[in-house]
Amino acid sequence: SSPNEMVQFHAMQLLYQIKSHDRLGVSKLVQQFSERNSLKSPLALVLLIRYAAKLLHDDAAEGRTQGWIPILGVQSQAKSEMVVYEAARAICNLPQIEPQELSSAISVLQLFLSSPKPTVRFASIRTLAMVAIMHPRVVAKCNEDLEALIGDSNRSIATLAITTLLKTGSENSVDRLLKQISAFLTDIADEYKITVVRSLQQLCLTYPAKHRVLVGFLSNFLREEGGFDFKRSIVDSIVALIRSVPETTESSLLHLCEFIEDCEFTMLSTQILHLLGDLGPGTSAPARYIRFIYNRVILENSAVRAAAVSALAKFAAHCPSLRTSVMTLLRRSLNDEDDETRDRAAIAVSVIDDAMVKFPYIAPAEDADPDEVPEDKPADGDTAAYILLDALPMSFDKLERSLKAYVATPTTMSSSEPVTVDSLPVVEDTADEIARAMSGGDALELDTAPLGSVLEEKKAPVDAAAVVYDIPELASLGRAFRSSVPVQLTESETEYVVQCVKHIFANHVVLQFIVQNTIEEQRLDNVTVVIDDSESEVFNVSGEIAVDGITYGETKNCFTVLERNGEAPLSPSTFTCELRFLVVQVDPATGEEEGDSFEEEYPLEDLEVSTSDFMAKVSVPDFRKSWETVGNSSEVLEKFALQFKKMEDAVAAVIDFLGMQPCDGTGAVKPNAGGKPHMLHLSGVFVTGQNVLARAQIAMQGENGGVVLKIAVRSEDEQISRMVADCIR
Repeated sequence: SSPNEMVQFHAMQLLYQIKSHDRLGVSKLVQQFSERNSLKSPLALVLLIRYAAKLLHDDAAEGRTQGWIPILGVQSQAKSEMVVYEAARAICNLPQIEPQELSSAISVLQLFLSSPKPTVRFASIRTLAMVAIMHPRVVAKCNEDLEALIGDSNRSIATLAITTLLKTGSENSVDRLLKQISAFLTDIADEYKITVVRSLQQLCLTYPAKHRVLVGFLSNFLREEGGFDFKRSIVDSIVALIRSVPETTESSLLHLCEFIEDCEFTMLSTQILHLLGDLGPGTSAPARYIRFIYNRVILENSAVRAAAVSALAKFAAHCPSLRTSVMTLLRRSLNDEDDETRDRAAIAVSVIDDAMVKFPYIAPAEDADPDEVPEDKPADGDTAAYILLDALPMSFDKLERSLKAYVATPTTMSSSEPVTVDSLPVVEDTADEIARAMSGGDALELDTAPLGSVLEEKKAPVDAAAVVYDIPELASLGRAFRSSVPVQLTESETEYVVQCVKHIFANHVVLQFIVQNTIEEQRLDNVTVVIDDSESEVFNVSGEIAVDGITYGETKNCFTVLERNGEAPLSPSTFTCELRFLVVQVDPATGEEEGDSFEEEYPLEDLEVSTSDFMAKVSVPDFRKSWETVGNSSEVLEKFALQFKKMEDAVAAVIDFLGMQPCDGTGAVKPNAGGKPHMLHLSGVFVTGQNVLARAQIAMQGENGGVVLKIAVRSEDEQISRMVADCIR
């Protein structure tokens, strides 16, 4: 009640700090001062709005729903621009808010766009830009005011105005927007240009029919002055558009060919040449790109020349009709001064020459009917296509990890069996790769760290099954197929903390129980976890390995081995678990025994072993090609109705049910999907070593909520496809 504004501000902060651990107290604080209208300090009112917004976010996270009257009350009665803006921003950031509920906040922000204060304009347009990501139609009514800000003297405001317009603009306004942007881009720094380029990429994904105009616009700036980061952002955007909108392939490749004719950046030239080698042979007229590629062999440095030789070799391998002419060009590189270029050319010439002898190309007659001309593709068994076009079954990083896992497996090194790719253990994608797939990250995206900066060294993934290999009694089980993430079987605050890691073997499951003792006066001996397998038809307990001497604060492992019934199909099994141990009373100071020891039992949470535990998250480099290769002979189709209110939750649940790896960036739902069904591509390797692929279409069902899931699962074994499809529940 102090008339001093700063006193009110600090008093509000202090009150919140006192009650911050009491949710009901904070709620009463917000309610009390919202109704009193006694606060005159704008800073105190801003704090009040933020506390109210935090309560609403917490309610949404816990599934409770409450009105947002406190925020609206403050907004309608405040006289300070700061308070009104904070209230509008809080409304825009509310979770699960409907578009119609944003109208009052958007109207306020629209008024602020014409404010004479740059800070107010910047704050309002920044908030509108965030809202436009999820609700572009709501922000579209501000388009006239946003267009007026394109010429703003503050470049940050002008850039945000353009990127917001690109999110909210209609298909008919694209040409007009590009004219306005072209004049603007020449006057701003590269960092702002990169932001605009990314927005243009999203606009092309929204309106694929405008791809020619947008790609042409981007390519024009490739020929303008600009730094490496700006040029790379344009190239990355064009490459991403080629992957997402196949119709842009031929025009985009020609634009990139023109760019490398005068490209000063070796990294971009090699990236584009590799792209030409991958996509150029599959276009309608592949010969048109050879001139651009060969020019790089004549005019560029050694790294670019080597990339150009590899690209030419791919054209020859993919198109038998071009082999004679490409061989003439490749032979000229046999005397190149660079070792790498010379070696690549020598390998390509040898392989292609051998293929030309075994599979000679017969040109069709000049007067042949176009429908009778055979397709220009390599014959079955063509060695050039196999060596030069087929990718390795795994990346070099995965190959290294697989070899390390192979060496670490007991008895492997003493085996007389040869080491082949098929005999190597399956390695799952790392946490970073899984996170990138879930976030929709583009696998082609280059590292954006500045050149010369110190990069943090990547930590090598730790083989979780190493603790199992160290136990002689379990050596006979062989190599672990995969290991699950730890599952909590107790609360973290209890006296005995227990986690479980499931190690999957061909015919067994080893349960590693990680037990921590948090009682100072006790030492735990003969610690085991007893599993009740009476209700499972798939698994039965075949052995236990106890652990002794778990003192205060110490963590040790005990093991239970489940044997799998090979005749029964896999299905989810739930086990009742109980921790049993001998409690030994000890002196906390010395650790010496004192008093009697006694047997103790401690109930744990139930443990589930599901079918998805037997699936390794392994991505495939080309999902579409892999899907067609597997074929539909063992395909299983199913349709499910799931109870989810949000598309994001449904996608995450399907991925979790199947235990597979999202491919092609489909693990994340695209913003502005407009209620369209989401396509999810998943891949994995089953415990039997067979690749499994799944395509799922997830669609929201009307206004009442719910999701319809249509899923197709393919593998080489229909029984496995059926087990995977049955994981949905």
